[in-house]
Amino acid sequence: MANTLYPESYYAASANAVPARPALQDDVETDVCVIGAGYTGLSSALFLLENGFRVTVLEAAKVGFGASGRNGGQIVNSYSRDIDVIERTVGPQQAQLLGHMAFEGSRIIRERVAKYNIQCDLKDGGVFAALSAKQMGHLESQKRLWERFGHTQLELLDQRRIREVVACDQYVGGMLDMSGGHIHPLNLALGEAAAVESLGGAIYEQSPAVRIERGANPVVHTPQGKVRAKFIIVAGNAYLGNLVPELAAKSMPCGTQVITTEPLGDELAKNLLPQDYCVEDCNYLLDYYRLTGDKRLIFGGGVVYGARDPANIEAIIRPKMLKAFPQLKDVKIDYAWTGNFLLTLSRLPQVGRLGNNIYYSQGCSGHGVTYTHLAGKVLAEALRGQAERFDAFADLPHYPFPGGQLLRTPFAALGAWYYGLRDRYGF
Repeated sequence: MANTLYPESYYAASANAVPARPALQDDVETDVCVIGAGYTGLSSALFLLENGFRVTVLEAAKVGFGASGRNGGQIVNSYSRDIDVIERTVGPQQAQLLGHMAFEGSRIIRERVAKYNIQCDLKDGGVFAALSAKQMGHLESQKRLWERFGHTQLELLDQRRIREVVACDQYVGGMLDMSGGHIHPLNLALGEAAAVESLGGAIYEQSPAVRIERGANPVVHTPQGKVRAKFIIVAGNAYLGNLVPELAAKSMPCGTQVITTEPLGDELAKNLLPQDYCVEDCNYLLDYYRLTGDKRLIFGGGVVYGARDPANIEAIIRPKMLKAFPQLKDVKIDYAWTGNFLLTLSRLPQVGRLGNNIYYSQGCSGHGVTYTHLAGKVLAEALRGQAERFDAFADLPHYPFPGGQLLRTPFAALGAWYYGLRDRYGF
């Protein structure tokens, strides 16, 4: 049987106390059945409940078990492919809609935290750090691009300024986004789940969806029960398996690795990141890091295509951490874990509808914390008959990975090897 308890991680060890939630053992009737209690599912459920829908959420393991409870905890705006790439793909009109939505997810997170008093160590400020003049040039054009869509909380950092923000001498400059920031991601998910229940929504854990009976009144079957609904939202992302075969061909689960140090103490923590911003570098295969509420350093990076769990996560990530911060050479690593995100060939999210009543959003491609919160709102709007924003995502073109499921992992790994060379040699 699959492991349905939280994997050992810093987040699971420091999670807020929550009630045990039952497995579904009955036949239930509802307006909307949401499959997956990660950010996409919880965000959808909250927006729907706030608009008067009856909602039942099915979770195969525990709330936030997947990427929502294991990620780097960084609030990063836009998508995994930026708005200029979208513009070239779909034209200015659709890009205009998607561009204005690119900064909404971070606002939704802050609104949720304030409205439902969610304790998740929310901190403002995220930094993109440039390792070369070429990357700095990209940040300058990214700032102009984002400002075109009304996003103004941005500041370019020269070499002197970035040293004031992060004690790492690798960077030639960077960009600070004050509407970015960081959170304890599992506690955000747990707080959103409590908000769902406070509005009358039901969440069943240890209740995997094993089969969807499609039709005018769809039914979702679990091992011991079923949910009859008017609508279904499929929000399983990298943990969906083959429940909806149409979605599996165009996406691939990928693993990313994270380590967490022992507590560093106030002085060392303040020395590393004086303003407590989170940081990600501008490499294609990027590293990212931040401080926790109790002054540990969380450091992540690396991608494992096909989502195998590497044998020794610390051996992969610790050298990256020490390259950025050699001053941590004697610091102990208390936690190391991996989690899967869902990659698409275009690196843009896949949003759509199967038949008239099964909606889905998946494939954030490593950019999920903000996008999933926006997706919940967009899916809820579509169910209420306001589909303009939903259609802007649904019309994005998506293609299967070359070579089908058998060859998608080696192809993607080959692409990553090429981009790794580009990161290293700057071409």
